[in-house]
Amino acid sequence: MQEFTWLDAIYQLVAFFVLLLLLKKFAFGPVMNMMEKREKHIAEQISSAEKNREEAEKFLAEQREAIQKAHTEAKEIVENAKKISEQQASDIVTSARQDAERIKDTALAEIQQEKEQAISALREQVSSLSVLVAAKVIEKELDEKEQEKLIQETLKEVGEDL
Repeated sequence: MQEFTWLDAIYQLVAFFVLLLLLKKFAFGPVMNMMEKREKHIAEQISSAEKNREEAEKFLAEQREAIQKAHTEAKEIVENAKKISEQQASDIVTSARQDAERIKDTALAEIQQEKEQAISALREQVSSLSVLVAAKVIEKELDEKEQEKLIQETLKEVGEDL
């Protein structure tokens, strides 16, 4: 067996520390820098992903709100269209009733006017008849039978004229 010497132990410790310093400078330093850069990169990606998720949620909420607003507006438009169509239908019915009433009043006025014209014409004929009968009666003084016969003949003549 070999003997343990302090000099060899110190020499090995110094060599170990020198190796450790060299590894730290040339191996651990770049590896640690690379790890830190990787950690920062991953942290930035996580932050970016979180930010994108928040923006997506915000956009989704805005879209839902816009859809709800559009739905509400569409419902209002349909309700307004119904109200307008009901109002127009009511206006059309009212106008038709007014026109019918006006036409009826005009027809009644025309009927009344024609009735008055017919009555006037009838009065003229009756007065003409009366004058004719009176003239014939004056021409002859007749007994009752002849008067009746004369009236019947006159009525017959008037009936043919009508």
